[in-house]
Amino acid sequence: MSVDVSAQDQRETSNPISREVFDRSLLRAINEASPDGILVVDDRGMVVSYNQRFIDIWQLDMNIVQANTLTDGTIPENKMMYAAFALLKYPEPFIKRVVELYANPWERDYCEIELNDGRTLERHSVGLHADGDHYYGRVWFFRDVTERKRGEAALRELACRDPLTGELNRGHFMERAAEEQERAKRHKKPLGVLMLDLDYFKSINDRFGHAAGDKVLETVCKRWRSVLRNADLLGRLGGEEFAILLPDSDWDATLLVAERLRSSIADQPVYDGVTEIFCTVSGGVTLLSPTDASIEDALYRADIALYRAKNQGRNRMEYNP
Repeated sequence: MSVDVSAQDQRETSNPISREVFDRSLLRAINEASPDGILVVDDRGMVVSYNQRFIDIWQLDMNIVQANTLTDGTIPENKMMYAAFALLKYPEPFIKRVVELYANPWERDYCEIELNDGRTLERHSVGLHADGDHYYGRVWFFRDVTERKRGEAALRELACRDPLTGELNRGHFMERAAEEQERAKRHKKPLGVLMLDLDYFKSINDRFGHAAGDKVLETVCKRWRSVLRNADLLGRLGGEEFAILLPDSDWDATLLVAERLRSSIADQPVYDGVTEIFCTVSGGVTLLSPTDASIEDALYRADIALYRAKNQGRNRMEYNP
């Protein structure tokens, strides 16, 4: 079988393309197809290349960019990035790091940058070197990772929350509780500590079913959250057992909140869509003590008071100094 390549040869010879033109076209195509904003700065501090994604990410005004473009097509970097600096949430460390990288041509860089408008950018940078280690400049890559960061934050939040009630799970509550203990000690502020347990919760599940029991737990937490401040911590330790921390709350304030938490459950039933379910809560109350080695010490005292409330008839709050 023979192949006639004369037509192809004729096209190739009639439209010759140099390697330089090909390389330039390839580079342009890569630049514009990249999800990254790309900026190339030479060893004189002049911008020699950038793509549209870079302009979009930094919200640069092309009229200003073109006005600062010299006859050879380059732009002084400080004039290119001047408007972008206004977007930086922390401009000083950004500029300091840029200066360091220009002073160290072989150093690579990766970091995340927070902007005033709530976006987060990922930055990569690498020096441009040719044969003989000659330094030609530096390439900067910027990618908007805002949505990814928000997704990661949402996943972290989910990992810290009880899936049923939306309140802190045991592990994260204990982490936050240890932080609150340190803060209270450092600032010499009181910290109210409560342990709470729903009374006869097993019988609610047995009589009305677990779906009704779940509704009770959800409703209880919603009512408690309406009583608590934003700064107060509410955690589900397991089953029908909960713990609450009240920062900057002395004895009088803590006991008042404890009674409001109790009455918010006892004073009205929970309606699960079919049945009105009456339930109550018992609790133990204490304050963080200067002698507590850890937050567990205070929670233990509150737990002792909780069991006393159970033994003395339930639907009550007991305190343990």
